[in-house]
Amino acid sequence: MFVTGGTGFVGSEVIKRCVKAGHEVRCLARPVSITSALEELGVEIVRGDILSKPSLIKGMTGCDVVIHAAAAYSFWTANRDEYREVNVGGTRNVMESALQAGVFKVIHVSSVVVYGKPPISPVTEYTPFSRFHASEYARTKCEGEGIAWNLHRSKALPLVVVYPGAIIGPGDPKATGQYIQNLIHRRLPATILDNASFPFIHVSDVAEAITRAAAMPRNQGARYLLVSENLTFGQLNTMISEISDVPLPGVHLPDAVTFTLAGLLTGLSRFTGRPPGWGLSLDQVRTMKNTPLVDGSRAERELGLKYIPIRQAIADAIASYRHHR
Repeated sequence: MFVTGGTGFVGSEVIKRCVKAGHEVRCLARPVSITSALEELGVEIVRGDILSKPSLIKGMTGCDVVIHAAAAYSFWTANRDEYREVNVGGTRNVMESALQAGVFKVIHVSSVVVYGKPPISPVTEYTPFSRFHASEYARTKCEGEGIAWNLHRSKALPLVVVYPGAIIGPGDPKATGQYIQNLIHRRLPATILDNASFPFIHVSDVAEAITRAAAMPRNQGARYLLVSENLTFGQLNTMISEISDVPLPGVHLPDAVTFTLAGLLTGLSRFTGRPPGWGLSLDQVRTMKNTPLVDGSRAERELGLKYIPIRQAIADAIASYRHHR
């Protein structure tokens, strides 16, 4: 197997599962990436970048499965061109290189946010994407995936796509993990968007689903939404508070105030070059408000996935943050 993004939160968990299942794994890693933990697992490291086709082809040659987990995932960055370079250009490079290398299957790790906010709820694998996207991350992930599906139709790219919800688990350094840490360390002055819902999943379930999808015969062309539970942020906040034994902020901001504040903080970040305070970027707030309910049952039926309750995912995440603090 050849894995991109293997040094990241999701990719590293995928590699652990693949190695445990007995697969030989080769991982693409940038020259600056720390890979000692992967090397201890027996993973072969190929230095390169998804923006470099030669390094991709070198890494894929002789592999039967490609797992593309690398992405520019954030809701604010000083260089917004990075989203398009990585999520569109990088995905194109991975898919075209996979065709050239003649691999048997490509697992592309997408996200539920590419669906936008369709009028039908809950979203299933058969729901068309809406034209609305709440963030540049979602917009470019959708565009990059479109390139992959075009190659599937026109050149028989052996594509399978998985769509995780918001991923929770130990050591998550991204948006969901930052949100949990801000609450348990009392960095948030108020709660927001309590009635907005979002789909969530444990990182272990994502890795397990990808491993099973890679091993399943004749599923090229399949899509799998990966969602354990749809929770409102009010429900999520309550779970975080109960598990951490940290009280929630006593103030709740109305939605209109939340969006106004996010706009001001995002505008300020253009001048400072630093992320908006409390992670309150416009892209993140739009995403929190505008993501639909999602049905993740197909992965249960076809992959045999048994979802871990989100309460356990939160407990695992909180334990890891407190251990490493």
